[in-house]
Amino acid sequence: MNEKMVRLGQNRSEIRELFEYGKLLQEKGMDVCDLTLGNPTAKTPDWVTEVLSNGLKSKDVHAYTSAQGSFKARTVIANSLSKNGVDFSADSIVLTCGAAASLCGVFKTLVNSENDEIIALSPYFPEYKVFVEGCGARFKTVGFLGDGFTPDISALDKAITKNTRAIIINSPNNPSGKVYSKEEILDIANLLTQKSIEFNNPIYLVSDEPYREIVFDNTLLPFIPKLYKNTIICYSYSKSLSLAGERIGYIAIPTQIDEINDLYAGFLGSLRSYGYVCAPSLFQYMIENFREEYADFSLYENNTALLLEGLDKLGFVCNQPKGAFYLLVKAPNGNSKEFATRAKELGLLIVPADSFGASGWLRIATCVTKQTAENALILFEKLSRK
Repeated sequence: MNEKMVRLGQNRSEIRELFEYGKLLQEKGMDVCDLTLGNPTAKTPDWVTEVLSNGLKSKDVHAYTSAQGSFKARTVIANSLSKNGVDFSADSIVLTCGAAASLCGVFKTLVNSENDEIIALSPYFPEYKVFVEGCGARFKTVGFLGDGFTPDISALDKAITKNTRAIIINSPNNPSGKVYSKEEILDIANLLTQKSIEFNNPIYLVSDEPYREIVFDNTLLPFIPKLYKNTIICYSYSKSLSLAGERIGYIAIPTQIDEINDLYAGFLGSLRSYGYVCAPSLFQYMIENFREEYADFSLYENNTALLLEGLDKLGFVCNQPKGAFYLLVKAPNGNSKEFATRAKELGLLIVPADSFGASGWLRIATCVTKQTAENALILFEKLSRK
């Protein structure tokens, strides 16, 4: 028996535990204000429903495709990405069963020894640790500076060693909603360029981008491959099209990347070893007929603004998200787990952000109804008086 896998199954995601607890209470008819799971609630665009309906009438829609995905779908993605001023081709795209599968395939490709390391910038999605350790590597993290979650470049410099294979970045960020600026990305890129030369080995920047389209206040989102050639994009349509349960995404590498042929073969081999045969054929058909029309994200932005204003009036300290659909709230006493437990007693489910590398903070998912956001503020008001 693989004891590591047994432990992974036993030590479940704190987010999922709280989410399932809330569902259980709801089934019993109890009132729950659930702000745990990043489950998109914006309506899936009409064109997606139309294309999928047409696709179901297609002759080969349920048949296998090539392991890397249909050539037409990969070409659509490559052409779209290339509009950002960096060249991509169909043969630098691999369609996957979502960003999680993409990340697992990338990490397994880059890791060749139990001494190899993948470094995440805090705050980060907790499953990164599972993905990295699952392929036999060491998972390291680097902290941040201040309540704006500025990357600590000095700490990153010290953390990188000859065994470092990649840095992972997530922008817009889960759990903070931070969007890394062009200057911050360039600082990281310049450091990775220096370290790659020093250790005579490319250090890749893995850009996890499921929230790429969800930005607020006309915030500019830098296109990372334009700033660092050894960037690997892991993308999902889960958030942009509100298709979280359908599991469709891709790995994309620019044609200028180092070791492109070995990387691409490695992605296919890694996904093969995990038992992925091909991405869902129906959703490949959707990509083949893609329209640049995404879900309406105004609900997320409005909920974020509503919660920020309300929490500020109650005396809570929050960060200022520029994208995604999360925000972080400081636990008043510095103990996020204790505060989350008190909130849970009132029927308010929020996630301690310690496992995200943000000790003392709590993550709130804003992808809920306006009514849920308003109810949450009522419960936060009760907590503020305790």
